[in-house]
Amino acid sequence: MKYFLAVDIGASSGRHFITWKNENEELEYKEIFRFKNGLEKRNNHLCWNLDGLFTNIKEGLKVCKKQGVIPESLGIDTWGCDFVLLDSEGKILGDSVAYRDNRTEGYMEKLNSLIGAEELYQRTGIQRQPFNSIYQLMSIKDKNPEILEKANNFLMIPDYFHYLLSGQISNEYTNATTTALVNTETKDWDWELIKLLGLPEKIFLPLLKPGKKIGRLSENIEKEVGFSCDIVLPCTHDTGSAIAALPLSENKAGENKPVLYISSGTWSLLGSELYEANKEHKSFIHNYTNEGGYGENGFGNRYRFLKNIMGLWMLQSVKKELEERKANVISFDELDKEAKESCIKSIVACNDKCFLAPSSMIDAVQSFCQKRKLRVPQTAGELARVIYESLARCYAETIKELENILNCSFEELYIVGGGSKSALLNLFTERCTGLKIIAGPSEATAIGNCLIQMICDGEFKNLAEARQAVRNKVLRNGGK
Repeated sequence: MKYFLAVDIGASSGRHFITWKNENEELEYKEIFRFKNGLEKRNNHLCWNLDGLFTNIKEGLKVCKKQGVIPESLGIDTWGCDFVLLDSEGKILGDSVAYRDNRTEGYMEKLNSLIGAEELYQRTGIQRQPFNSIYQLMSIKDKNPEILEKANNFLMIPDYFHYLLSGQISNEYTNATTTALVNTETKDWDWELIKLLGLPEKIFLPLLKPGKKIGRLSENIEKEVGFSCDIVLPCTHDTGSAIAALPLSENKAGENKPVLYISSGTWSLLGSELYEANKEHKSFIHNYTNEGGYGENGFGNRYRFLKNIMGLWMLQSVKKELEERKANVISFDELDKEAKESCIKSIVACNDKCFLAPSSMIDAVQSFCQKRKLRVPQTAGELARVIYESLARCYAETIKELENILNCSFEELYIVGGGSKSALLNLFTERCTGLKIIAGPSEATAIGNCLIQMICDGEFKNLAEARQAVRNKVLRNGGK
C-alpha cells in the first residue's frame, strides 16, 4: 500500500495527514499527528516560532515511522505571504515576522507613489492587502536594509521547511503568487517591479509548479526520523491545496462554468476557480485576487479568483480568550450549541480592520456593536452567534458581488476546510445565500496536498479523477 503525507500548517495548529488507496481503489485518509502553532512577541513584532514548528514536523515523521506508515513522498503547505530571507550559509536573517504584524502600515500608500494601484493589479492580479509580501519587503528595505544586503535567498515558509528537510532551495509557484511580485502574463517573477522596488534580483529563484519532485530527505533527517522519502511540491499555499480537493464530479470539473467555493478556516476564502486571471476594473474595485492554482499543463491554467473574509479567526480568538478567563477548555461544539440557543441579531463587518489583530477579540466585537448602538453580545453563545451570522451575511453579499463580476449565477456552494464542520454556520449560510450547500471535506487542504503528490506518482491520472475520488469519499462519509 502506498502512503502519501501532507504536513499542513495553519495559523493555530499543524497536522501530519496521510492519504492512500484501499484495496477497492477508494481514497482513504487520516490524521496521525497534530501540534500547536501561534504568534509570539519578539523584538516588538508578532513572529512565528519556526524552530518549534520544524521540531514538530520531525516529530510527526517519527510517528510515521513508529506506526509503520512510511510515505512514498511528503509535501508541506502553510498560509501565504510570509517568508524568510537566508544568508549565504542558509541561516535566517532577522526575525520571522508574521503577516498580522503592523510593520507594513503606510506601505500600500508608499507603493502607490511608485506605481498606481490598478497598474500593479494589472501586472500581478493580487488584491490589495496590507500584509502582502511586497509591503513586508518594502518595510525591511526601509527599516533593516542590512538584512536585504546580506540576503542570498527569498523563501516562503513551506519553501524554507522543504529546504530544511532536503537541503534543496526552491520557490513554488502558487505561494509565490501571494507575494504580489509574480506577473500573471509571464507566470514568473515580475522583474520590472522588483527592479522598481530596488530589491535584489538574485534572491528570487525560478518558480516551480506544484507536482514537482525536488529531492529526498537529507541523510541527517533520515537518520533522525528513521526513513527517507521523496519531497514533492504540493500547492504550498494552503488554499491552493484546499481548492485542489474540491469534491467535484469529473463532468463538473471539466465544465467551463465557474464553481463557487469557500475554503473555511482561519480565513474564509470565497471565490471561484477560473482558467484565466480576471483583472477587470470591477475585480480591482472590489479587491478580488487571482492566486495561482494547480495545473497539469504548466503554470496558470487555473486561478483562485477569490476574496479574503476574516473567517473563523474571530471565533478562534474569542474561544482562546474565554478559555484563558475561565481556565478551562471550551469546545467548538459547545459554542455552536450556545449560539444556536441565542437570539441576538447584531451583525458586525467581519472585514473591518479592527478584527485583524486586536489585543482582545471579545472587546473588538463588543466595541463595534456598542459604537453602532447594536445589542452588545455578553455571553459565549451570543459572541459566537454574532460572528456566525455576520460571516453568513458577508458570504451572501460577496457572492452577489462575484456573480455580478463574472456575469453568472450560482446554484451550489462548496464549503471545505475546518469551518465546513459547523452545521450552524452552514445553516446560516444556506439561509443567507439561498444556495445548496455541499460541505466537506473538512481536511481539504491536507487532502489536496496529498492528491497532487499522488498525481505525481501516477496514482491518479489527473486532477479531475482525483477530485472524483474525494467526492466519492465525501458522499460515503457524509461530508467529513
